Amino acid sequence: MTGGAPGQCVTRFAPSPTGDLHLGHVYAAQVAWQAAKEAGGRFLLRIEDIDRARCRPEFSRAIVDDLDWLGLTPDGVTVQSQNLPRHATALDRLREMGLLYPCFCTRRDIQREIDHSAAAPHPGSAPAGSTDVGPEGPVYAGTCRTLDPAERRARLASGAAHGLRLDMAASVGLAGPLVWRDRRRGRFQAAPGMFGDVIVARKDIATSYHLAVTVDDAADGVTLVTRGVDLLPSTHIHRLLQALLGLAV
Repeated sequence: MTGGAPGQCVTRFAPSPTGDLHLGHVYAAQVAWQAAKEAGGRFLLRIEDIDRARCRPEFSRAIVDDLDWLGLTPDGVTVQSQNLPRHATALDRLREMGLLYPCFCTRRDIQREIDHSAAAPHPGSAPAGSTDVGPEGPVYAGTCRTLDPAERRARLASGAAHGLRLDMAASVGLAGPLVWRDRRRGRFQAAPGMFGDVIVARKDIATSYHLAVTVDDAADGVTLVTRGVDLLPSTHIHRLLQALLGLAV
């Protein structure tokens, strides 16, 4: 058990072991460590190693050693790749709710669709050359969401590679209005729809950043998430997943 006692502040530092720590990592770790210590809580380290192509064990060991050397020794250490069973359970729940669909599109397919959408004229709507863009780039057009059911079954039966996407419109409709509070920036109204149908399980591994971090934070008993402002938009998705999965905010 890596979480804290009820009512205790629990923070975490969750780097990916794709290289040595840099100053940005150290600052993020120090902020999380200090927030926990000032509140008499716990500071956790979670090694987020689900990207098997880029993560290396030697970097994981170096992260632990560097934090010890800096005096930011964690009160608990977990490895994200060991949490895949809990991610699978979360996916099963979303699937049972009818909120997931398989996506067979490759990156090339998606880019081709974006290029076609940008080039095609749309009388009475947005001008040619426009496309929906979210915080993570062009929004997926939902090609596989509207796939003929028979074709979908055939592709799955053939073993075609696919990821899993969250049906955003259905998910938002089910969850209803959501908010969260940021200690520095105040109250936010969640607007996950701006991301479109996000990937929650990739073709190469049965999870994703958005799903894994939300499920693991809850399982680890994290009560205060500290991270860079570049990841602030992701909180819209994580707040939605918390609501759908019945997790603490």
